Order: sequence, then structure tokens, then C-alpha cells
Amino acid sequence: MAENETLLNVNSLSTHFFTEDGVAKAVQDVSFSIKRGETFALVGESGCGKSVTALSIMRLVPEPPGRIAAGEIVFGTKSLLALSEKRMRSIRGNKIAMIFQEPMTSLNPVYTVGAQIVEAIRLHQKKGESQAWADAVAMLGRVGIADPQQRVLEYPHQMSGGMRQRVMIAMAISCEPELLIADEPTTALDVTIQAQILDLLDELQEQSGMSILLITHDLGIVAERADRVAVMYASRIVETAQAGELFREPLHPYTQGLLKSLPRLGVNAERLETILGTVPDPLDFPSGCKFHPRCPIGCDDQRCQSVEPQLREVQQGRCVACWYAKGYEGK
Repeated sequence: MAENETLLNVNSLSTHFFTEDGVAKAVQDVSFSIKRGETFALVGESGCGKSVTALSIMRLVPEPPGRIAAGEIVFGTKSLLALSEKRMRSIRGNKIAMIFQEPMTSLNPVYTVGAQIVEAIRLHQKKGESQAWADAVAMLGRVGIADPQQRVLEYPHQMSGGMRQRVMIAMAISCEPELLIADEPTTALDVTIQAQILDLLDELQEQSGMSILLITHDLGIVAERADRVAVMYASRIVETAQAGELFREPLHPYTQGLLKSLPRLGVNAERLETILGTVPDPLDFPSGCKFHPRCPIGCDDQRCQSVEPQLREVQQGRCVACWYAKGYEGK
């Protein structure tokens, strides 16, 4: 597969959860693509559907109560939703790997970290036990853990949060995946460790050429690390763009609100603005544009309240879903 060729294509993905209170439409009509070697960021407030999108790609949505209701996920030439669970297991953790938000709940507390890395290597790489253990030690060293020969024999509770996150990365890259999904990879880590983890991901990406789907709510990380960005709000993508273009000229009112809420240094720094209200309940989304109750433009607009705008291309490589966005068809 040549560089810049599409590695992952998500088309009209919808994932729902069927509960006693009704159907929670966590992800609706989500589409994006990721090219080989690029970092694609999926951003938005907590509860907007970012993590469910990642779990849908990995086919790890718990059934019941969840179900991928519609759409297509194509990895290379394979339609992931059409694969049997056995064939999907050969891709999951091998060709597509994922770093979860909280390593303490993702690592098994009763096994050493080395045993857990070895299991992944032996399952997918079909290597003998001695070679797999040697690879596990090498992986821990590769992610910057000192004394890997000793650390490989330790349990998760014996390690700091930053070290556990590095173990998760070592496990994820042990089979040299083509796509790494990093779901809030620096959550609950201090700023210094955050920078080290992100630098490590950049270094590993440069060495292997893997693609990264970076899921985060931290726009500072996105500005520094991402090539392209999709902004997600209340189950849908509302804007996509090259990272530089998004920060220079955000088109959707929600994206504008997110950027205005970023702190700025300097004597002339303005008071931080906030987006009024909260992310709506997926069991009871508002009619029309889901952002209209919080939007300074659409809160009193009849069309925004009644008709939901679809994601459309307004410039080459730029898409937005807002009746009042610059260049939006039908304005």
C-alpha cells in the first residue's frame, strides 16, 4: 500500500445501545478515512461518541446492549463488519491495535506485564515462548522502561501510571500494527509524562510508518500532533479539516467554541469563554441540529431547530455540518 493511500475507511457508521430507557444512539452516520502514516485526531467533549467509534472499529462493542446498526468499516481491502469473529481476532491486536484510556483496568492484575505481552506475541506472531519473552523485554526497552529484564517480571500494581501506559503501548506495538488507536493515551498522567508518551508515539510512528487514530478532548495535543482532525458532537462529526486549517479558521460554531475555551499566555490574554449547557443525552437528542440549544447562532433559528444539517464538503478537504458555516450549500 503506497503512502497517502487510504488505510481505514469508515462510512456512515451508526452504533446504538438498547436499554430499558430506550435506544441510546451513541454514534450516528459517522464517516472518515485515515491514510497510511498519518495521525488523524477525533476530538470532542466527553460523551460525544469518540470511544464508541473506536470500539466499533475494533468490533469490541458489547452485545447486548450495543450493536453496530449501520455502516461500513473497510481496513485495507477487508470489510471488518463482514468478517467472522475468528478472522477479526487475527486482525485485532495484530494489524489494528488499541491503547485504552486507563491502563490499570486494561492490564490483568494477576499476570506479570511480561506474560501479557508474550501472550499477544505468541497469539499473532506464532513465535516460541523463549523468543516471545525476548521480544517482550525488547519491547519494554523500546518504550523507554529502564531495566526491562526486571520489569518484565513485575505486576501492574508495582508500576507507576506512566510506566503502565508504556506497557500498554509496548503490548499494542508488539505485533507492529498498521493502525494504532490511542484513546485518551495521556489521561490521568502528569504533564511531563504526557509529553514523554506522545513523543514516544511520534517516534514509533516514524520508525514503523503506522497510522494513528488519536482520540482526545485536548486541543493542545491535536495542534501539536495531528495531521487531520474530525470534530465530534453528540454522536456526529460536525467538521473535518487539516489541523492547521481548523485552528486558523474553524467553521462550525462548536469548533469555534472549543478553540475559544483554550487558555492563552500573555498580558493581553482574554478571559476564557465557555460553551453554555452540556452535551445532550443520547436517549433524548434535540430535534434539528443537535448543537442548536447551545449555539449562539442557531438557538433562535427555526431551520436549525427543525432540520439537521448534513456533513458536506465546503472546501477541498474541508467538511462541515452547519447551515451558517462559510460556503455551506443551501445556506
